[in-house]
Amino acid sequence: MSGSRKTVNPLPPPNPISASAFSVQAPVREEGSLLGGRVRYDQFIEGYRTGLEPVLMAASIPAKRGETVLEAGCGAGAALLCLAARLAEISGVGLEADPETLKLAERNIRANADPDGATRLQVLQAHLPDIPKSLRALTPTANGRFHHVMANPPWHSPHGTPSPDSRRRLALSAETTAPEDWVRALTKWVLPGGTLTFVLSTAIADRACQTLLENGCGSIQLYPFWPRAGREAKLVLVRAVHGGRGIFRLRAGLVLHEADGRFTAAAERVLRDGEALPEGQDLSRPCF
Repeated sequence: MSGSRKTVNPLPPPNPISASAFSVQAPVREEGSLLGGRVRYDQFIEGYRTGLEPVLMAASIPAKRGETVLEAGCGAGAALLCLAARLAEISGVGLEADPETLKLAERNIRANADPDGATRLQVLQAHLPDIPKSLRALTPTANGRFHHVMANPPWHSPHGTPSPDSRRRLALSAETTAPEDWVRALTKWVLPGGTLTFVLSTAIADRACQTLLENGCGSIQLYPFWPRAGREAKLVLVRAVHGGRGIFRLRAGLVLHEADGRFTAAAERVLRDGEALPEGQDLSRPCF
């Protein structure tokens, strides 16, 4: 899962917790939260830090009651947890390659479970684009596919200076697999008429769109995230429908920051209050 070092809505002040009592090699984590405290969310102090991308991605998913969602590269579970906070009656499965991050995601899911311990979220270890066949058993649909698929795949160039932290390198760098490989693999796991959603750098959005078209997906829509009004967008949400035949659409998108660096009111409603993205009704409507 790609992202920045910014912590989204940490619980002030952070409380470092060492897991050394359980494993000498386990990384140190800190307590935090998402969506203004609605979601309890621990993450590691060092290495990859959750950015805005998973929260924004979760706010775009058009899931309905009883539907299933697959996230590839789920990290510590930010997107799935934010989605479940907005749409409590969906079921979700996350795929994560790093074993320690997978354990942390499981911990975060338990921390946000119902009072009786029940949860509709689970995680499975997988290194994209290779997806284990055992995933088929984790979705209730007849053919083992999901209603919605989402991912924020690694897209940083492998030719740049690599991060010294292996966990951060795994989350950000496309050194072993290209984003198109993720897109191609995930088209095989969504139901006909279901949606595929990716948060990507605008530099590779064209490649993602081409891969979607080549693998039976259409009705593509782009939703830019503008850092400030009048500034070039560096991130974009790409939405497609499996089997869709609608026209390409470029949405107005979301301006994230005011000129002074504060979040805009619209961004606050998504990042703090847990609302769906503006234009969410139109973005979620498949255009066949």
